[in-house]
Amino acid sequence: MPPTGSRSSSRSGGSRWTSISLASRLRMGKKSDKAMVKDKNQSSVSQEQQDENSSKTPEPHMCSGHFQADFIELCRRNNVTFVTPIVLRGKPQPLPSQVPEGKPEKGKDKGKAPPQPEPEPEPELTEDGEPFEPPPKTYITKGKFEYFKPTIDVEMDNPDKTDTVSEVYIRGWKIDDTMMHIFRQCWPSMDKLHTINLWHAGLTGSTVSILASFLPVCATLKNLILDGNTVKEENFGELIGEECLVQNVSLRYCSITDKGADSIGTALGSAKKSNTKLLSLNLNGNQITDVGAGHISRGLRMNRNLLCLSMSSNKIGDKGVVKLAEALSRFSLKHEEVVERRRQISEKGSPDRNKSPPLSRRAHSNDRPGSVRSNTQTEKDKSKRDKPSAKKKDAKGKDAKEDDKKGTKGKDDKAGTKKASMAADAGKTAGKSKDRKKKMTPQEQEPTEASEVINPLLEVADYMDGELWVAGNRVLINLNLSRNQVGEEGVQALLKAVQYQTTLTQLESKHSGTGLMRINLQRNPISSDSEALKKLHELMLTKDPFYKPSPTPDAEAA
Repeated sequence: MPPTGSRSSSRSGGSRWTSISLASRLRMGKKSDKAMVKDKNQSSVSQEQQDENSSKTPEPHMCSGHFQADFIELCRRNNVTFVTPIVLRGKPQPLPSQVPEGKPEKGKDKGKAPPQPEPEPEPELTEDGEPFEPPPKTYITKGKFEYFKPTIDVEMDNPDKTDTVSEVYIRGWKIDDTMMHIFRQCWPSMDKLHTINLWHAGLTGSTVSILASFLPVCATLKNLILDGNTVKEENFGELIGEECLVQNVSLRYCSITDKGADSIGTALGSAKKSNTKLLSLNLNGNQITDVGAGHISRGLRMNRNLLCLSMSSNKIGDKGVVKLAEALSRFSLKHEEVVERRRQISEKGSPDRNKSPPLSRRAHSNDRPGSVRSNTQTEKDKSKRDKPSAKKKDAKGKDAKEDDKKGTKGKDDKAGTKKASMAADAGKTAGKSKDRKKKMTPQEQEPTEASEVINPLLEVADYMDGELWVAGNRVLINLNLSRNQVGEEGVQALLKAVQYQTTLTQLESKHSGTGLMRINLQRNPISSDSEALKKLHELMLTKDPFYKPSPTPDAEAA
């Protein structure tokens, strides 16, 4: 049995330890409470900062012209999950026979023995003992689904510089509104971009409108190809508006009907506005009928810039071709065109008509009260008071005449020296200007002013049968109507139009255009023995710029 003193001491020690542990727990609890309070305060501050950052709108991204960097950054800002890779457009590798071999330098190989041909290595054999064929070098094989992944193919003037993208090709994947808005920010900042090709890109009416909104801002863009895009709204006319700078537009196989042809015809030209930049328009493989051809001809009436129009593989018959021929030969003005013609003639005759009257007229207006007078009127009154008398004028005039007689000789001598010095200075400045012109870069040189296009409404008109008739479009030089439904009536209308253009260009020394120089009527339901078709071919043969007449026997003898 242990002593009683030891038991009491153990009990007192245990009580001390329990009190110490309780005190330490209380202290730790207070510390943990303080830490919890701090954590709560920090979390609340961080949440407030996040709310403030979310409420602030991010700064817009300023595109630098580097297509890849700008595209990736804009995709990140628009929360695009899959960023389409931008790759160089694949080109076929040249065959070994097409690679030019270096020419041997003269004089270096003289006296040297020709190199002996190396022995051909033994061909590798397969397990079956047949010679092993190496993989072809004309193409590259890829994975199973690698070919179908969407990519943006580009061509660059310099592959080492990412800001020299000149052509963009998107093929076979849908472009939605978000992606088109990204292109809206990227493409205008690219200084070298001249071609955009969106083939089967699933365009809609909204994406076409977005594309049309920033085309005028792309200063270097010349070619726009949207083949294979069926748009329900058919608002393709927005792409060739008055402010658009694109020169070549291709809309092949876009299922364009007469509705789309109406918008395109209105965009080509009307009584009040017309496109002055478009040179070539390709509408092959659509569903345009005679009504749609009439809409296109309406645009050709007022357009004096389009050179090439292709409408192959459509549903155009004789009635549509007659409308086109009428726009190319001569036509009568409609009521709205006559009104616009009179307005333009009146503005041309009196350009100051719409300007406000001068201040002198306003000073004498009857509507103004007598107490209010203009500044010009008060200046006139002051000038009248300050005028000297007539006698003083005469005296001064006599003295001035005598002084003029005395000083004429001195002035003549001074004038001669001045002219000589001016001629010398002019020669110096001319030499300096020539040197400056040589040193000036193409960007510093000012562009020459383009020849002003004459409005067809201001041309000479003939009054016949109560209507005004003007000459038709003679700027269009290439018309493609192959694979349509053109018959004898349509060919005769085209023949008359070409004959009228030919006679008009021969009579007028200053004419606006040469008229049609090429017409394609292949694969149409018309007999090759048609007299009108033969005459048209003979007439068009002489208008071909590469035509060389066969030499006559007299010329050969000479």
